[in-house]
Amino acid sequence: MSKTRPHGRADDELRPVEIAIGAMKFADGSAQIDGGDTRVLIGATIENRVPPFLINSGKGWATAEYAMLPRATSSRSQREVSRGRPSGRSSEIQRLIGRSVRAGLDLKALGERTLILDCDVLQADGGTRTAAVTGAYVAAVQALAGILLAGDISRWPVVRQIAAVSVGIVDGRPLLDLEASEDQRAYVDMNVVGTSQGEIVEVQGTGERRSFTRSEHDRLLDLALEGIAELVRRQNEILAPLMAEVEAVLAKSDRQPAPPKDEKDLWGRPG
Repeated sequence: MSKTRPHGRADDELRPVEIAIGAMKFADGSAQIDGGDTRVLIGATIENRVPPFLINSGKGWATAEYAMLPRATSSRSQREVSRGRPSGRSSEIQRLIGRSVRAGLDLKALGERTLILDCDVLQADGGTRTAAVTGAYVAAVQALAGILLAGDISRWPVVRQIAAVSVGIVDGRPLLDLEASEDQRAYVDMNVVGTSQGEIVEVQGTGERRSFTRSEHDRLLDLALEGIAELVRRQNEILAPLMAEVEAVLAKSDRQPAPPKDEKDLWGRPG
């Protein structure tokens, strides 16, 4: 019989996931995502400027910053601001979050604006980068809905729904959504970013203690996409009232055609 996982989960089961929208009063969009004992707060800001390489291009940009609070883990870590620069790990993660969110956007529809996603880990128990990606999508949608409903943009800039999850091989078993205690024992560790359509945005896979086979890679990828499909459903649940407002405005103004009826729409529901 398989060993019991923390929270009594099956091997292919996510940790208990809760997503709260509007978690910050002053941000243009915000979300808090709790996955088990991992907790990440994301604030979204839209600024009417772009990086120099996009000036007069008609395109917008999306970027992210990521940091852990000093007591997010079992022992205190030094604030990165006191070191004068982000750690290599933080830099890598914030680039991942930025790439992932940009994969979901039509940057021309955004216009010459920058969407900034500030991701702060309040508590870390594994999977902080994937939780940040999943929560960043929710915060981004809230911020973008705000400028669409205000009439500042004429087209809905979200073209793909994005979520992410970790998978790994622990004690010979493929597991979904690794907690820290599992991640530390993983022979193979993988982070997967995907879409509501089952497409892959990014895969970060590492043989921590051994190499892994193509069949193991494919099994982990399938497991991750199953987890992403469930996270997409959670995102849809929290975003449903806001998206009803967006869809009503788009339908009334005829600013954007409806999705084809024989395909899933952008929120992962049947058309």
